[in-house]
Amino acid sequence: MSAVKTIIKHLNNTEEYLCALLLTAFVTLLFLQILLRQFFQYSIPWGDEVATYMFVWFAYLGASVAAKMSAHNRVSFQFSFFPPIVRKVSETFADLLWIIFNLFFVYLSYDFVFNKMNLFWKSQTTGIPMKYFYIILPIAFSLMTLRILWNNYERWFKGIEALDPEQKEISKMKAINSQKQNKNYKNSIV
Repeated sequence: MSAVKTIIKHLNNTEEYLCALLLTAFVTLLFLQILLRQFFQYSIPWGDEVATYMFVWFAYLGASVAAKMSAHNRVSFQFSFFPPIVRKVSETFADLLWIIFNLFFVYLSYDFVFNKMNLFWKSQTTGIPMKYFYIILPIAFSLMTLRILWNNYERWFKGIEALDPEQKEISKMKAINSQKQNKNYKNSIV
């Protein structure tokens, strides 16, 4: 693989790397808190608060990863009854509504973080301005919007349908079962 493709691959997976880092950090911090409380009757004063903020960042970045994988929960059963082009248009329209919501939320959260939030609001234990914790809102919803737009671009112009990991596994299992049934059928004929 060329260096450019490797760089693009890693940039494309930035949210996943950040999620893995945040998950590792906040679980380690909480585990350390438990050990310190149980065995040394001490706790890190800022530990729980920072772990909570890391979890919030993890959740919002995870939502962006789910948008990338097209793995958000959505009601799409009714689309399976439509012809392929109608299904494609209907799913794109649903994504358009989602994008509109995201962009509205980006606007509201950006306005809150940069215009309406009091500059003196600080974290109770770390003293860090709260805007650095809340900045994840416009970032995550912007990333989700970009991922949804990218998935639609690939669907319409490249013919690539983004399947969530569970759908991929179900498809594999169906293919394996189909092969087994064909093999059993052939063996029963012989």
